[in-house]
This record gives sequence, C-alpha cells and structure tokens, in this order.
Amino acid sequence: MKIVTWNVNSVRARLPHVENFLKDQQPDVLLLQELKCEDHAFPGSLGDFGYNCAVYGQKTYNGVAILSKHPIEDVQKGIPNFEDAPARYIEAFTGGVRVASVYVPNGQTITSAAYGYKLNFLEALCAHMQYLLALDEHIVIAGDYNIAPTDEDVYDPVAWKNEVLCTPAERESFRKILYAGYTDALAQKTGSTPYTWWDYRKGSFAKDSGLRIDHLLLSPRASDSLVNSTVHRYVRGLEKASDHAPVEVSLKI
Repeated sequence: MKIVTWNVNSVRARLPHVENFLKDQQPDVLLLQELKCEDHAFPGSLGDFGYNCAVYGQKTYNGVAILSKHPIEDVQKGIPNFEDAPARYIEAFTGGVRVASVYVPNGQTITSAAYGYKLNFLEALCAHMQYLLALDEHIVIAGDYNIAPTDEDVYDPVAWKNEVLCTPAERESFRKILYAGYTDALAQKTGSTPYTWWDYRKGSFAKDSGLRIDHLLLSPRASDSLVNSTVHRYVRGLEKASDHAPVEVSLKI
C-alpha cells in the first residue's frame, strides 16, 4: 500500500502536477496540505482518477485533504479536544489503515505568538497520537510538520541553529511523538535523511539547500509492515512546482 504526503502549496495552482502524479505514481492514499481553498473549491477532477476525497479546506491559507482509492470512513476534522480555527488536521480510516494529513504551523519567529501556538498545536497533536496508539491499528500520521528533527536534516545546521523549524523546543516535541511509539519512516527505511523542502529563494533547489520537514510517522503495527520510503524529488524540479516534494511510504498490509 502506497501512502504519500505532499504539501502542494495551493492545490489549484499545482493541479496539473497533482493530476500527473496520481496518474503516474498511482498512490493508494494521497495526503495533501496547504490546499489554500475551501471545501467547495477543491478540484473535483481529482475524483476522476478513481479517488475518494475527504477535504477540510480554508479560504486563502491552510487546508488538508485525504484522497484514497478505498472508501473513506470515520473522518475527523481537527485535533480532538483542541480549539483550533485553522484547517490543519484531518484523519480517517481507509484501506485498513488509519491515516491523517497534518499541517503543523510554521511558527514564524521564536518571539512571536505564532511560535507559542505551534508548540501548543504540537502538544495537542502528540496527546491525540498517543491516544490513537491504544487502537492498535496500522496508523500513518503524515504531513508537513515544519520541524527538521536533527542537524542532519538541515543543509546548514550552523545557519539554522535556534531558528524556527530547528529550535530545541520544536525538536523535543517531535522526539516526544517518537518516544510515544511512532517510527519516522523516511529516516528508518532509507538509512539517510533526504530533504523534502527547498526555499524558492536563492536557487535553493539547484544548490540542494534543503530541509527535511515532511514526515510519515508510523504506529508499531504500521512500522512492522514498512517496506520502503522515498522522496519524489523530481516533482520539486518541475516548472511552477510546490516548494515541497511528495514523500512516500510503502506498507505491506
């Protein structure tokens, strides 16, 4: 079972890329972030490729979605017990796997209110992910976490030291999720930490000045079923691409 996460940075602006990816790669499940559209404006053409869609959209910013070749059941919009207006989390059961598409706030700067909001969001996310483990299911919580977990996930650790995406508090929040029992699929199976995001500025992609901030975190049962994981780097090199590449995990269900 192929499950892919992808921050598309506007699903309508990247629609040709999304359609081509579905046609060429045929993922069983595609988890999207940063839709930048409301539910009614989500492109219906994606369903023509044989996918069911669950959408939690928002005008202008945010927005997450689940596309699946299987029926989508038990849809949860938003993190339970966390009052959060932005559309940043959607969860469902599909094809024998519980999946979630998560778009963690960026945090802006460490002195901003947005940074505190990010840490609160991560705390709530971790609590819910711990709760889900009690279900003893194949679980994949994937998306743009906006955290580079270690210095190996950053092209220039010195320049990024104590900057948002790389602060000790953010990294501790990420480790807390792993300590709870989740596996970082990309780091686990590739044996390396390839980048998933490259800034649009300063020729970052051409220089490979990237960060690994998109993650697929697996429950123990899903981790036991892990076959492979990969970054579809070529998609980032397309014309008018998102600044994120799709990241895939394969599970034997």
